[in-house]
Amino acid sequence: MPQLNPAAVFNGATKYVLDEELAKIVNISLALEMPLLLKGEPGTGKTMLAHAISESLNMKLIILNVKSNMKLTEALYQYDTLTRLNDSRFGDSSRDVSNIEHYIKMGKIGQSFDLNEKVVLLIDEIDKADTDFQDDMLDVLDQMEFDIIEIDKTIRAKNRPVIIITSNAKKDLSDPFLGRCNFHHIAFPEPDMMRQIIRVHFPDISKALLDNTLKAFYRMREFRSIEKKPATRELLNWIRALKSDPDFEVKHLSRGDIPYLGILFKKSPDYNIARANISRMRL
Repeated sequence: MPQLNPAAVFNGATKYVLDEELAKIVNISLALEMPLLLKGEPGTGKTMLAHAISESLNMKLIILNVKSNMKLTEALYQYDTLTRLNDSRFGDSSRDVSNIEHYIKMGKIGQSFDLNEKVVLLIDEIDKADTDFQDDMLDVLDQMEFDIIEIDKTIRAKNRPVIIITSNAKKDLSDPFLGRCNFHHIAFPEPDMMRQIIRVHFPDISKALLDNTLKAFYRMREFRSIEKKPATRELLNWIRALKSDPDFEVKHLSRGDIPYLGILFKKSPDYNIARANISRMRL
């Protein structure tokens, strides 16, 4: 098995609570130089993991936000034909119009290949893309090169990036795609883990506020027919709102008086379900 370079070992970051299993799969992915595919419901920290790795290893983070209609070429490079046309018509640019390379702009994957430093490349929400995009993208990441057809030039990675890929599991990924990645499912945090996460973000939080917000939060996640359950980021924003409200008292929560539901529930049907159930909730 490849040996881990001590300088490239990920042990968490200032605002990211890391469990042992996740630490192991991150570090073996670093050692094997394989993409790490993360699945889990929204708000479980998939995207934040890439930020944490970037911070911990002191590497630049490049983010490719995948769109449903995105073509792979957009992630690799763009040929700016409009600017070239304007330059040729008006002739007031310092660029040489006959040199197409002046009008080639690297996309996010191209940027991660073209830098002289090793970077973290986050490919966010890969499940939005079609299967061809997914498989063709991994071909590029396997080979660490791609062609710019307009100038007949091959771009080869100067350094292999650390590749983190996230999926909200809205649709299945292809078997070839899955076979070329390491995989980890980030489960929704249990209360004990969530307690650690909260204390990292709010080290001065009182025990009463911590205990009562946790109880209320997990009770609300159990409401039936909720489409989008509140996640970790909603909980942290909710606590931030409670702490900033001079009129709020913890005893409000214990009697089922739950303020700022709109921070926890972002869809109208979910919000209405929560309001209907709150009156019957006692901590």
